[in-house]
Amino acid sequence: MFLPRSMTAVFSVALMSLSGAGVSFAADADNQKLQSEIEKLKNQNEQITERLDAVTTQLEQDATGSSSSHHGPSKSSYFGGYGELHYNNLQNQNPGGSDKKEFDFHRFVLFFGHDFTDSIRFFSELELEHALVKDTDDGSNGGEVELEQAYIEFDLSDTQSTKAGLFLIPVGILNETHEPNTFYGVERNSVEKNIIPTTWWEAGALYNQRFENALAFDVAVHSGLNTSSSSNYAVRSGRQKVSNASANDLAYTARLKWTGITGLELATTLQYQADITQGTDATAGSATLLEAHAVWQTGPFGLRALYATWDLDGTGPASVGADEQTGWYAEPSFRINKQWGVFARYSEWDNRASDATDSETSQIDAGFNYWPHEHVVLKFDYQDQDTPAGTSEFDGFNLGVGYQF
Repeated sequence: MFLPRSMTAVFSVALMSLSGAGVSFAADADNQKLQSEIEKLKNQNEQITERLDAVTTQLEQDATGSSSSHHGPSKSSYFGGYGELHYNNLQNQNPGGSDKKEFDFHRFVLFFGHDFTDSIRFFSELELEHALVKDTDDGSNGGEVELEQAYIEFDLSDTQSTKAGLFLIPVGILNETHEPNTFYGVERNSVEKNIIPTTWWEAGALYNQRFENALAFDVAVHSGLNTSSSSNYAVRSGRQKVSNASANDLAYTARLKWTGITGLELATTLQYQADITQGTDATAGSATLLEAHAVWQTGPFGLRALYATWDLDGTGPASVGADEQTGWYAEPSFRINKQWGVFARYSEWDNRASDATDSETSQIDAGFNYWPHEHVVLKFDYQDQDTPAGTSEFDGFNLGVGYQF
């Protein structure tokens, strides 16, 4: 059948319109489907972003120690440390005695601390001495692993605090501050080593009070020494290092310190222990330590001076002259500039000071420190000893490198 030309034209337009409408309907359906997919992807992206934010927050909390699931109501954790390597080249002046020529990584120390709150904190110090610990056939070893500090400190007020645990005894100049960049000389001075005896730590509790006039007072009750006749009651041999330490007799320590003038520290410590052998020696009795020191720094000039003495009761210590154990030293120094400093020191000490024979040792030290950084130090010193007849007498030089961070 044939349609008129006009009808054909109208029909053609109608077909084209219907065809266009179909395309439009199809396009609308495709757009709706695409829009739906986009919305789904958008939702998924938001969920992923939220999860990433949560993970990032958790990682930040873990890094700063503020995650309650791991650390409780904490603020921060921190660590540090120090170490020192020594080279000793010493000639033994006692005929037949052995020289001392050796390298020794004397101390490797790590500090760990944590602030639970603004007023409650933890502090610890773990030390490896002489680079390794190794058992030998004779039962000796090459070094020691020691826990020198592990205590909780509480601030009671702006001027009062207390600590409980294992801590350094408040006595002398070096016992509480002995990082190698803070003192002159490769080795720690012999008076504080043999008489005080540095480094000395005990377990117990300590109370600190600070006054407005730059006066501070410490009082502590803690584990004590345990000496014996086998070591002639030398106080250093009595350190128990809080390793299954006998506590039959506790010790009591009090210190008064004044820092009212810039660069000056004056302090004195008194300690008493009822039985320095922890009840194992009926011939021994109480022990009293008196220590006093001054630290003065004015411009480039410095001076350290210390005196310490023990008074031991009992016929046992008296029989070997150990009822008095005394030492002192004076150390002037001059800081040439920020990096260089020189010093000299004269020391005397005697762990059997009341015996009839000459048992005193004296020593002269002189040398320099070089600080390429305030927390890194290189050291040199020369020592000249004068010891009792028949004992080792070491003269020579020492080199050292130390750090603190």
